[in-house]
Amino acid sequence: MLELNIKKRLNSFTLEINCNLDSNRIGILGGSGAGKSMILKMIAGIEKPDSGYIKLDGELLFDSQKKVDIKPQDRHIGYCFQNYALFPHLSVYENIVIGLNSDNKSLADKFLEKFELTQIKDAKPNRISGGQAARVAMARILIRKPKALLFDEAFSALDIYLRDHIQEEISAILNDFDGSAVFVSHSRDEIYRLCESMVVIDSGKVSNLGNTKDIFREPRTKTAAILTGCKNISDIRYIDENTVEALDWGVKLNFSKTLPKGLSSIGIRAHDFYPVWGEPEGNIFNFRLKSKAKLPFEDNYYLATNGKFDITWLVQRDMKELIERSGLPDFLKIDEKDILLLE
Repeated sequence: MLELNIKKRLNSFTLEINCNLDSNRIGILGGSGAGKSMILKMIAGIEKPDSGYIKLDGELLFDSQKKVDIKPQDRHIGYCFQNYALFPHLSVYENIVIGLNSDNKSLADKFLEKFELTQIKDAKPNRISGGQAARVAMARILIRKPKALLFDEAFSALDIYLRDHIQEEISAILNDFDGSAVFVSHSRDEIYRLCESMVVIDSGKVSNLGNTKDIFREPRTKTAAILTGCKNISDIRYIDENTVEALDWGVKLNFSKTLPKGLSSIGIRAHDFYPVWGEPEGNIFNFRLKSKAKLPFEDNYYLATNGKFDITWLVQRDMKELIERSGLPDFLKIDEKDILLLE
């Protein structure tokens, strides 16, 4: 559980975060320079907020009004950096046990075995793979019995295969971990896979927060929609309580329900369009093919609309075969339940 109410002046903006997330696996999703890593550093005690308070798993770590500022070493937090921060002159074994007392050193063999590092325990970091380095970093953290774990873009340097494998291992490890784990990432897949709840950060402010799957399903804000992978977003104009015009695409979209007030835009995920041959009905898009990108398991179509911006249509394997037989559809259709309503 993470509770933040903090403010810190940075070079280009002021970081102001107010959130309360009641889960043990927490994701912080944001673009480059949004302030994500600074939040982790303040939780760890490496950096200090200008004002506010930080609570992690019910423990008050910092409070500017109450003059509470627990030293980093007394917070008992494991911090996994992007480059894993292994000591290059030490072996795998020495990296894991450095600074430990004799009682904890006796656990080293168990951790070497648990993380499949026994065979390389005498190797230096420059002689091991990225996946092995990630395991060494995790073993070094967990052998110290931390109360909580922080991951700062910890998997971004790994190739796709290794990343998936390591994330699966981390997920299994966390099933046996009692404290909270906080992940900072710009990877929506990582956050979705590992985190029960999440907060979306944009230029130092909270754009959205809550249950991870709920936010991906209904991101609510334009920033959250973009960061969760929505490729098609248009500003809108209200026509009536059930209809909007998507200004960027030159199309009117109708809804059976009364639309909420205060919407600024709508989003459509690229895989949610479906093709229509013949007579148009419902929320229909006219289009003209501009280009196509063939990928191993899907195709991306880039389509000109009646407006000033294109749309992207992602066609997966089963639909690819239909289009190869029938040709491009006459129209694209979107179901109103698949239209993201954005503030």
